[in-house]
Amino acid sequence: MASLDPKAILAGRTLGRPSVGAILTIAVSSLALLVVLGYMALDDGPSFAGAFVLAMLPLPLLLAGVLALDRLEPEPPDALLLAFLWGAGISVLLAMVLNTAGLLLVWAPLLGDDQGFYLTATVVAPVVEETLKGLVLFGFLWFRRHELNGPTDGIIYGSMVGLGFATVENISYYMAASPEAVAGTFVLRGIITPLVHPLCTSLTGIGVAAAAMRERGGSRLGPAHAGLVGAIALHAVWNGMTIFGLAGVAIAYAIGFVVLLVLLAVVHADRRRIVGLIGRYLQQYAGTGVVTEADLRMLSSLAGRRQARRWAGETLGRGPQRAMRDYQQAATELAMLHRRYERGLVEQTDFERRRQDLVLLMHVARQVFLRRRPA
Repeated sequence: MASLDPKAILAGRTLGRPSVGAILTIAVSSLALLVVLGYMALDDGPSFAGAFVLAMLPLPLLLAGVLALDRLEPEPPDALLLAFLWGAGISVLLAMVLNTAGLLLVWAPLLGDDQGFYLTATVVAPVVEETLKGLVLFGFLWFRRHELNGPTDGIIYGSMVGLGFATVENISYYMAASPEAVAGTFVLRGIITPLVHPLCTSLTGIGVAAAAMRERGGSRLGPAHAGLVGAIALHAVWNGMTIFGLAGVAIAYAIGFVVLLVLLAVVHADRRRIVGLIGRYLQQYAGTGVVTEADLRMLSSLAGRRQARRWAGETLGRGPQRAMRDYQQAATELAMLHRRYERGLVEQTDFERRRQDLVLLMHVARQVFLRRRPA
């Protein structure tokens, strides 16, 4: 597969040309993250080091949990990285500035310290933070709409943005906690409620994904705006309830748990939808040698896909195993491309170009993993 760039084809970009916009956004977000971390470190170096470690501890497990939802149609790594860094960098930096400036310059002088803080926590912060986190998702809607093929994609990207934001925000909470309260703060922020920001921003993600899948002619932004409003409302309810002590935390946690269950149900339903698309649209390729009936059965099952990758790796080696992975993802992308074209979301010239690229990738990958190792 040396003549092909599978990553470029699967990401829907021109061969050998990474997205300049994505590179610039990642660079600016990384710079913003360094500014935030540098400010925290200069403020209190010793406590920053310990807080940084505590914030990083649950991150691998949380990332693994989010990416586990993305097994059927994995998103491009650069897009996932962009979403995470936007949340951790630009969103946190601007939220720090806007929330603090609003509290000190407007709300505290008008309402007093206590009322100003409460208003900032329950109204201002949810609006500011969810809007800032949601901006990158709206950017996906305008510039990488082909990546948004259903609610699962919106949940994945929203969760990545939220995880980035929550991870850096938690550093500040751990730094502010007294030595006696650090352990309790870690349990609350890192173990009991680590998914608050991902859950909120996932609602924006679902709305943005729904907007991306809307047929032409109607207002595309309606679902996206509705998702953002839902994210702000959930965030406001959470912050408002947690101010009322343990009882409030328990109620907020129960609400968050219900939202989590709903999102998991949405992912499950979307997975069944994608499997149906594979069977519906790839059947027409059964006589071309690119896909067989056995392949369709394999592609329509996560267990079957996993077993096929394991077979390729154990029988032929790592190269054919990668080819099998590329084949599976290209087949899924091809089915969803047909769906988008059917709904009028892709121009015919773009459809034909991308369809040919995906079919070629499937053909070449198939030749690789069907080639037997010499005895």
